[in-house]
Amino acid sequence: MTMNVLGYAAPSAKAELSPYQFERRDMRADDVIVEILYCGICHSDLHEVNNDWGTGKYPLVPGHEIIGRVVDFGSDVTLFKPGDHVGVGCMVDSCQNCAACKQGLEQYCKEFPTLTFNSKDRLDKMPTFGGYSEKIIAREKFVLRIPDGLDLKGAAPLLCAGITSWSPLRHWRVKEGTNVGVVGLGGLGHMTLKLAKGLGANVTLFSRSPGKEQDAHRLGADNVVISTDAGQMTSVNNKFDLIIDTVPYGHDINPYMPLLSINGTLV
Repeated sequence: MTMNVLGYAAPSAKAELSPYQFERRDMRADDVIVEILYCGICHSDLHEVNNDWGTGKYPLVPGHEIIGRVVDFGSDVTLFKPGDHVGVGCMVDSCQNCAACKQGLEQYCKEFPTLTFNSKDRLDKMPTFGGYSEKIIAREKFVLRIPDGLDLKGAAPLLCAGITSWSPLRHWRVKEGTNVGVVGLGGLGHMTLKLAKGLGANVTLFSRSPGKEQDAHRLGADNVVISTDAGQMTSVNNKFDLIIDTVPYGHDINPYMPLLSINGTLV
């Protein structure tokens, strides 16, 4: 049986969100139904609402940094029970059969993953709607347990900005003693800084704004380098094992290349 849900949708490109009643698909044996408590705002939500990528399907309910509470689940679900606090990110399903899916890399699904919103269900072809709504359905494998004691509203951005930052840190095996540079202190930058510090790295923030030094140190930065100061940039030549550039617009990365050690990487 489908489920009637209230959400907030953009009726057309660039339109303001407004209340929207819609139907979610039937729950299947390996599905979890989540009552949504919090949902973050990611710039990808804005891009989709504004149809900046030319892929918008309207009415469009955005939201993919979802934190909620399990209220029901299918007969094959074993990992969750009602009342569990969980998260749902930017995917709710994938083919589960291709080489990428079998390695846990569903984002590279050969048949393309089923996105949390602005997509279509793989089986019944119903549109998917995102986290700016009361409830959501996702395959169990795409639901994440939220640890007890973690601030639920603060956890929501971990479902997108968090994993975007965490992925390169893990891929490049950041650990205690690794010298990591973080370019920019925006949404991704502050997350990258905190996670790198949590892994034990020596972390340096690169910023054009001297006024961000206090925030950077509060978030765990060991050092701050003003990227427009040639002397400061030269002083850290050949120092970094990894530099993660989080600036969300086109800019010249060449000034950062001399800062990498012989085996260093810029991502």
